Amino acid sequence: MAGQLGIGTVVLCAAITGCAIGQKQTSDQAGDSATGAKSEIKDLKFSIKTTKGDIEGTIFASKTPVTAANFCNLVSQKYYDGIIFHRVIADFMIQVGDPLTKKPGTEPAWGTGGPGYRFEDEFRRELRHSKPGILSMANAGAGTNGSQIFITHVPTPHLDGKHTVFGAVTKGQDIVNKIQKGDKIVSAKIEGDTGPLFKAYADRIAEWNKTLKKGGYISDGKKE
Repeated sequence: MAGQLGIGTVVLCAAITGCAIGQKQTSDQAGDSATGAKSEIKDLKFSIKTTKGDIEGTIFASKTPVTAANFCNLVSQKYYDGIIFHRVIADFMIQVGDPLTKKPGTEPAWGTGGPGYRFEDEFRRELRHSKPGILSMANAGAGTNGSQIFITHVPTPHLDGKHTVFGAVTKGQDIVNKIQKGDKIVSAKIEGDTGPLFKAYADRIAEWNKTLKKGGYISDGKKE
């Protein structure tokens, strides 16, 4: 009996070891795939249709991939469609992205809402609030990024190192300057191949979307 138990134990250990090796190989392959996808990430284009007109620009996905993945996913989920510009400061910036602005009777709380999750900052020395039309993440402090974004009217260097710059307007800055509190995003879209970006951050996007669905921001009929 003791001998049989010993053999069984050896066989079981071998099976477990083989399983562990297989799991490690699978994990390594997944890691290699994600690394490869990250190396293929290219900058993307965005267009935002507002009640004042259209705004177009570039998303710096190659330099701020997590922020870009978040923004592009939210756009693909139509999260921004119908959202109100809740904060506009002349000669400074316009801010949008609070889902509470879609709900009647919530105006006193505008500016406090978000997607239900937060993610880290992505500061890059070469990406600064150096001109009008900079697209950046609004936040409540370090590592509190969600869905609120802003576009500058003028250079705002005092925001460098505090807010993640992830894009810039290339057409429609005159529209940015015309937008007032209460104007809306009618629709938004991303142009370019989001495949490598979404592949590289597939796990995070899946978690984000679970949270978005729980908050009622994604219906079963929308992409996940």
